[in-house]
Amino acid sequence: MKKKVLETIKKYNLIEKGDKIVLAVSGGPDSISMLNILNEIKEEKIIDFNICVAHVNHMIRKEAKEDEEYVKKYCKQKEIDFYSKSIDVQKIANNNKVGTEEAGRYARYKFFDEILEKTASNKIAIAHNKNDKAETIIMNLIRGTGITGLKGIEAKRGKYIRPLIECKRDEIEEYCKKENLNPRIDKTNFQNIYTRNKIRNIVIPYIEKEFNPNIIETINRLSELVEEEENYMEKQVEKIYKHILLEENEKEIIIDLKSFNNQERVIKSKVIIYTITRLFGTSKEISKIHIDDLIKLCNNNIGNKYLTPNKNIKILVKNHKIYFTNEN
Repeated sequence: MKKKVLETIKKYNLIEKGDKIVLAVSGGPDSISMLNILNEIKEEKIIDFNICVAHVNHMIRKEAKEDEEYVKKYCKQKEIDFYSKSIDVQKIANNNKVGTEEAGRYARYKFFDEILEKTASNKIAIAHNKNDKAETIIMNLIRGTGITGLKGIEAKRGKYIRPLIECKRDEIEEYCKKENLNPRIDKTNFQNIYTRNKIRNIVIPYIEKEFNPNIIETINRLSELVEEEENYMEKQVEKIYKHILLEENEKEIIIDLKSFNNQERVIKSKVIIYTITRLFGTSKEISKIHIDDLIKLCNNNIGNKYLTPNKNIKILVKNHKIYFTNEN
């Protein structure tokens, strides 16, 4: 499996000479395999880079402290810097009125960012695998997604890298046995409470049995095709954006209305997403309804619109210009 991980690293240029990487390690099969493999690659000097480990105790499971001690012991044996934090995820979920999954993800990534800054690292490695990617795509389909949602989990996105993204879960489990890693097993993964668990434990096994035993590979091939096309489209959108851009600063982006209206609808949609992402760092709250409303607004050549429930994004169309304003 180490060979496959090395091929993935090379294919997506995940690790470069001089990198310092924070490894997100829960102690489960995926993350402990990633840690073991990346440490071996580092020790064998195949690539010159450094690692440290970040572990979050979510304070939900009674075995969580044992998970933490397991990862800590591994790091001590291998002389790897280890950082951990206990976070009351259920309390965060209750206070913010969100699910425990979402609260846990927020807490983890916030801590990883803290360690990234503390250790002067430049990348964060997450142990998502091929199965995770397929599950994410199915989740996106169920919830409703555009083409971008079919990309699923990317091997590299900004500072985040995923060296195991081309490894299947059964390969990882076999690797753990072979290397005598004895990973920690989160029993909640077998409880069909959360959407992902239902997809993992019910939906995918049913599809494998009744329709396509290679559904994981099939979905991942679809994802690769979509990613290739989306990457090309993103480059084209960036070119068009630069062509129709009139002014840009931290608080406002102004676009030429006529040039925008001359674009195909699919380009208009992507330019809107691209613009909002540049201004806010994300377009998470923007749905198809918001985009349709804005395109209609531009076709009418005048008007204004708040695009999000918290009303941070204001869109104003006047004087042959489109004003995207951050009202934070």
